Amino acid sequence: MPKALVEHQGSLLVDRAARVLAEGGCDPVVVVLGAAAEEVRERAELAGVTTAYNPEWSTGMGSSLRTGLEALRDSDAPAALILPVDMPGIGPEAVRRVAALTAPDVLAAASHDGRRSHPVLLGREHWTGAAASATGDAGARDYLRKRTVTMVSCDDISEGFDVDRPEDLGRPAT
Repeated sequence: MPKALVEHQGSLLVDRAARVLAEGGCDPVVVVLGAAAEEVRERAELAGVTTAYNPEWSTGMGSSLRTGLEALRDSDAPAALILPVDMPGIGPEAVRRVAALTAPDVLAAASHDGRRSHPVLLGREHWTGAAASATGDAGARDYLRKRTVTMVSCDDISEGFDVDRPEDLGRPAT
């Protein structure tokens, strides 16, 4: 089952992620759809968000990152804040904390237990490079690894776990 359609504490993960981004101050909110995109459109609320379809979704999150950044290309957004749908431990407070660093040249990320986590903030000046390096399930990992990324401690307001197995759904959302 696509993670977007997984229900967690009464809502779909995709709806929760979109709500967290909006409540955290992100505008516009772009939701990248891939597997079961039509079913997600039918079942999810997605009110007030822009959706972008990733036809290469099966290749991994790298193609979703490229699709999302391309969807923002014509906007005046100085940066993009990236939040995968499978991280229900991230709430609006973490989004606001990381987004407070928004600038065209910024590279920042939440940290949990001293490790880089999500959300990740990519300044517009980095979109082309991050998209070019985004392959498979690595997303922007290789791009970020070669650069200085401002780490924003979020241990006090969020948890950086992701949902990979049904038992992960037992952890509380923030």
